[in-house]
Amino acid sequence: MKTVGYIRVSTSRQAEKGISLEAQEAKIKAYCELKDIELLDIICDSGQSGSKINREGYQQVLAMCKKKEIDSVIVYSLSRFTRSTKALIDFVDSFVIKKGIILHSLSENLDTSTAMGRCMLKIMGALNELEREQIGERTQTALAYKRANMEKTGGDIPFGFDLSKDGILIENKHEQKAVKLIYDLHNIKEYSLRKICTELEYRGFKTKSGKDKWNPKTVSMILKRAA
Repeated sequence: MKTVGYIRVSTSRQAEKGISLEAQEAKIKAYCELKDIELLDIICDSGQSGSKINREGYQQVLAMCKKKEIDSVIVYSLSRFTRSTKALIDFVDSFVIKKGIILHSLSENLDTSTAMGRCMLKIMGALNELEREQIGERTQTALAYKRANMEKTGGDIPFGFDLSKDGILIENKHEQKAVKLIYDLHNIKEYSLRKICTELEYRGFKTKSGKDKWNPKTVSMILKRAA
């Protein structure tokens, strides 16, 4: 049985959590020795998100499956292979069912050479995507809570505010005057971004970094925050 392994990490943090490329490769090789499987190659995607399907290594695996150059694919876990349920289902339908390609996932102890294995593969893929979406929802909820409580959520301190010792955003009265002026000039007098910059400079307002010259992009960001 001709087989390739596929390994992936998206960040250096993942490598530190015990799923480094080296660790994945070692487990795949050990599995092949145990099962007496001919391992042709181990294909790697480093620093690539599992939600994207245009990964070079991933596409190479799909191309080999399409040409029937291999009989099976071995991954450390389904999340290393893909985090998209649609992509996983497409793989099962196009290659596992139609071409007889077997997918082994070591962490889930999964083997798609059986009907139960193929069914479990789709269920696990859906659960993986559900977990990813729930993480995203929790992150957005946490950020919304921080914003509602005037807590800094990352990045630079927004124009119109200062950061207290407790990490809370407090209004900068002088900058808030500039924010109100920007809002009024744009929404009431319908000034262009460039004309607003000129007006700010004329009135002596400085940017957050203390510059005399204003950029239309900076004004645009302030308007979005004020909306």
